[in-house]
Amino acid sequence: MNQEPPYSSPYPPQTSAPREVMVQQPQSRPVVTYTILAVTVLVYLLQMATENVLVGTDLPALYGMKINELIVEGQFWRLITPVFLHGSILHIAFNMYALLIFGPGLERFYGHWRYLALYFVSGFAGNVFSFLFSSAPSLGSSTAIFGLLAAEGVFLYQNRKLFGKGAQRALINLVTIALVNLFIGLSPGIDNWGHIGGLVGGALFAWFAGPLLTVEQSALNYSLVDQRGSGAAVGVGVGVAALFFILAMLGVYFRL
Repeated sequence: MNQEPPYSSPYPPQTSAPREVMVQQPQSRPVVTYTILAVTVLVYLLQMATENVLVGTDLPALYGMKINELIVEGQFWRLITPVFLHGSILHIAFNMYALLIFGPGLERFYGHWRYLALYFVSGFAGNVFSFLFSSAPSLGSSTAIFGLLAAEGVFLYQNRKLFGKGAQRALINLVTIALVNLFIGLSPGIDNWGHIGGLVGGALFAWFAGPLLTVEQSALNYSLVDQRGSGAAVGVGVGVAALFFILAMLGVYFRL
């Protein structure tokens, strides 16, 4: 089962346009981040209740964790449901802490629906990689969390002219965080292939559908405008998910 260490955020503070002109950033409550967190915690409480109080078995994990043999038999929901499941209080605490660190900033710039698509495409991609390259059962939202990590890196890189030198420092921090966590992921019991798949899926989605910002001036102030908009997320999300689904089906075919 995946057990990850705490994460820290390299997310830059207030953004400014060239020549130190302050610009208005998007403002919205991270309702998707909080909803994902709440649902994940509720699922974990259900895991604990079924295992310790009701039936003596962790039923959500039994029916939802990634188990390769059952995926081959057609239980394809196991390629996404592991993002809601965790193996211990430390496991869920680390992942939800990371979600709170990375999620709100990304959701603010991505918008609610595009951010939701990023989260689940990353989680799906990570579980597909785990299915293809790891025979061990696994569960945990770290597949999606690593996708958020990759998306933040892509966001900073593609908008580096707006963030200036702060973007370079933040990117170095992100790469360091990713490498350290992947190194720790080499330890027994951690599904590093899921982490790598989440990184790949999140990076692909973010590269083609993430916010591409420009500064526009109005009568009163400057504001950041996304040249792509959230509409790009639909086609890109379907395309990336389809790519990993095809890979999963190839994995099923060669296991039959």
